[in-house]
Amino acid sequence: MGRPVLTFACELPADRLTDLFSDGTVIDHLMALEAKVSLGILDLSAKRASVIQKLNATGVPVVAWLLLPKSQGYWFNVDNGPKAVARYAAFQLWTAEHGLVWDGIGVDIEPDTQVMESLMTGNAAKVVPSLLRNAFDRARVDRAQAIYTTLIAQMRIDGYQVESYQFPFIVDERLAGSQLLQRLFGVVDVPSDREVLMVYTSFMRSAGPGLLWSYGRDAPAFGGGVAVGSTGGGVDIDQPPALTWTELVRDLRLARQWGDEIFVFSLEGCVERGYLRRLGGLDWDVPINLPLRQSQRVDVVRRAVRGLLWASARPSVVLAGLALVVALAYIARRRRRSE
Repeated sequence: MGRPVLTFACELPADRLTDLFSDGTVIDHLMALEAKVSLGILDLSAKRASVIQKLNATGVPVVAWLLLPKSQGYWFNVDNGPKAVARYAAFQLWTAEHGLVWDGIGVDIEPDTQVMESLMTGNAAKVVPSLLRNAFDRARVDRAQAIYTTLIAQMRIDGYQVESYQFPFIVDERLAGSQLLQRLFGVVDVPSDREVLMVYTSFMRSAGPGLLWSYGRDAPAFGGGVAVGSTGGGVDIDQPPALTWTELVRDLRLARQWGDEIFVFSLEGCVERGYLRRLGGLDWDVPINLPLRQSQRVDVVRRAVRGLLWASARPSVVLAGLALVVALAYIARRRRRSE
C-alpha cells in the first residue's frame, strides 16, 4: 500500500516550539517523510511566527490548529463560539503581519478543559450536575452550530481548507440523528472538508485496537480519517502512558487500511522518544493481525449506544411504541380471559 501522508500535531508553548526546531533535525525528518504539521496556535507571538516561517521556507506544509487561552476553554466547544470567531479574526491579522502560509485550518472540538480535567482525574462529581442540566438545553447546541457553520464558511471564503478534530462518538450520534452527547459534553458537530476522528488507543489499552478498527472503518464514509496516539505531550492534565514504538506502529498500520492520510499526536512526543527518526524506515506493507474480535465487541457496544441515542432523539416515538406494546398486551390478556 505504500506510505500514507502523515500529519503530526504539535502543541507547544513558543519557547519550547523554538527549541524543537532549533537545529533543523526535526525539519529534515519531516521533509524525508513528506509529512505535514498541524501546529497548535497557543499564542499569536513573533516567536511562533518565526518557526512557521522556517517551516514555510523548507516546504513543510503547516495547518493552523486554532486554540483559545485556557481561561476561554482552550478547545472550541459549544459555549465559546464567539471567542473562536474573535480568535480567527486576530489570527488572520497575525498571519498577514508575518506573511505566513497555511496548508489549512484545524478546528479542534472538545469539551472545556476544566470539564476534561475533572473527568480524567476522577472528579466527575464536580461537573456531572452541570452536564445533566446541559443535556436538556437543545438551543445551546443549535446556537453553537450556527456560529461555527458561519465561521467555517468564512474560512473557506478566505481560501482555507478546514479540517475538524472530533471525538469518534460524533459518528454514532450523527448516525442516530441525536444531539444528546453534544449537549452533555459541550461539543459541536461542525461541517469541514476533512474530519479527523481522535482514536487514541493509549486511553483504552485493552480495547484500543478494536476501537481504532471500528471507527477507522467508518471514517472514509464521512470524508475523513483517524488520529492515532498519544505519544506524549498535550495539555497539562493526567494522561495514560505514551504509546510504545510497537503500539504506535500497530496503530499506524491499522489506520493505513482505511485511508491515505493519518494524523499523529504528537510531534514532540515522537521526537522525544525517537519515533520520528524511526518512521523513515518503517515498512508499511508488512502483514498485520487485524483486531476483528475486539472490533466486533466494540461494534456491539456502538450499536447499543446508537439505539439509546436514537431513542433520546425521538421520545414521542418511544412513548408511542411503549403505549402500543401495553395496549397489545392488554388486548391479549382480555382475549385469554374471555376464552
